[in-house]
Amino acid sequence: MTDDPLSQLPLFATDQQLAIAIVGKARAAMWVKTVIPQLEKKGFPRIDPLHDGRPVPLVKKFYDGYFGITAGFSVAAPDGGEDLSIWKRRPA
Repeated sequence: MTDDPLSQLPLFATDQQLAIAIVGKARAAMWVKTVIPQLEKKGFPRIDPLHDGRPVPLVKKFYDGYFGITAGFSVAAPDGGEDLSIWKRRPA
């Protein structure tokens, strides 16, 4: 068993369940009311009408991307070849 609160939720969780797992019970109501609408604009998973909840695996995936966990080191593209001869040049 893991200590990750999201891992302890059902496959589809309510906003209240997600809020408690993510920010705790004391801040859950604020998070549901103000934060979720902002996160949805950034790709936070929407409520699945058939299951009446948000898919927890996609919520985890969203946060992995949100924090840059899934980005790894491939974000920075190489800027071109290196010119090591510049170190041998004499100042003008």
